[in-house]
Amino acid sequence: MIEIKGLTKKYGKFHALDNLNLTLKEGTVFGFVGANGAGKSTTFLILATLLQATAGDVFINGVNIREKPSEVRKMIGYMPDFFGVYDQLKADEYLDFYGASYGIPEVERKKLIPQLLELVNLTHKRYDYVDLLSRGMKQRLCLARSLIHDPKVLILDEPASGLDPRARIEMRDILKTLKDMGKTILISSHILPELAEMCDEIGVIDNGRLIAHGSVAEIQAKLQGEKTITVRFTSPLEGTIAFFEEDPFVSTIEPTNAADGISFSFKGTEEDQVNLLKRAIGHGIPILSFMERVTNLEDVFMEITKGAE
Repeated sequence: MIEIKGLTKKYGKFHALDNLNLTLKEGTVFGFVGANGAGKSTTFLILATLLQATAGDVFINGVNIREKPSEVRKMIGYMPDFFGVYDQLKADEYLDFYGASYGIPEVERKKLIPQLLELVNLTHKRYDYVDLLSRGMKQRLCLARSLIHDPKVLILDEPASGLDPRARIEMRDILKTLKDMGKTILISSHILPELAEMCDEIGVIDNGRLIAHGSVAEIQAKLQGEKTITVRFTSPLEGTIAFFEEDPFVSTIEPTNAADGISFSFKGTEEDQVNLLKRAIGHGIPILSFMERVTNLEDVFMEITKGAE
């Protein structure tokens, strides 16, 4: 559905994007992770046909965005990181205005607008003025606006920015519904754990370059050369640390904040973990819990971009 080849954007000597390459299949939910200024919004502006690239090509559903931007705009819905709303327009009037701009007949708009408001949980605000809505409601209304022409691709730049926890959960649920509808969705966000929940794939961009791309699990696996195991005991036991020190896969044993616990780095496989646990139980060590610490997306992001200016 989306193919990016050698995408580059220069401002003088500064590279906002540097030879970006990316291919996404139809129905994929892709999360773009990166610090401010990394190149996320620049990429999205180019995909939305609002910014001209210095070099490279982008194809959406096989159509070159540089050669046929009008055709591409019919296939994409773009939601920028700031939302534009108009005073003295009610929510349904706002959507009707954009529907008319896309050339949707009035009869169809009357059927479509209630459906979109229901999708984004704003049916009860249909006749409220847009400028009186909360930030979260405005965000959801702008998402409905980007769906007015039933696009194949959604480009959402920081869709959950500035939202409170409840509003973020509502936005996440809406995006899951859109994914089930088969939309191809690109999301940029600084709320990294939520990207892990929503996305099939993530890409980490830094200084205009895509430095990692894959599923969350794949990227975590590449980084987790050593796992961290935390063990808690039902009671203190002499010689516990000495037992774990003898295992060839264990290193860097440290006490935990919790009483009667230790953590250590482990280089072995899951089978090696099981064997260690069996031996510990057979040795008479009173184990309360034996857990591998799960690396979250924030850990992944910090590890990948470590040392970047």
